[in-house]
Amino acid sequence: MSSGAAWDSAEAGVVTFPSGARIRGRRVRDFRDMTTLPDLAVILSGTRPRHRIGTDTRWIRWPDFWLPVRPADARAVLDEARAAASTSRVDVACRGGVGRTGTALACIAVLDGVPASAAVQLVRRQYDARAIETPWQRRYVAQLARETPRRGHGA
Repeated sequence: MSSGAAWDSAEAGVVTFPSGARIRGRRVRDFRDMTTLPDLAVILSGTRPRHRIGTDTRWIRWPDFWLPVRPADARAVLDEARAAASTSRVDVACRGGVGRTGTALACIAVLDGVPASAAVQLVRRQYDARAIETPWQRRYVAQLARETPRRGHGA
């Protein structure tokens, strides 16, 4: 799976986590025009993606403006993405590239050891000021933080 290189921190949409892992947030439709595909793409969608991206893909069933249908499965995929991002190019994408993508990136920050409120701010600062669009998405990040032992990276 690995290209042996993570995303450059200057790449548009890339969030750098305290561990040094870098993950790029995107809109799903951006995969059509990309010259450099990720090694792993995490797709956040209410329905299974119809089109192949041409790279290793994980799907999290996550309806627009809502939360993952299976939180434990979502956590496992996001933790896999976090671990892979230290040496591979990883993308997280939803239709609009803001709410679900931002929430997933904030969850990855929590899994990387960042407290929930700092995780939301990190993603809004580095990725999109509108990320994590709904109150329940913010609560989901906070709930994940309560369930996750701190890794010691913190922000």
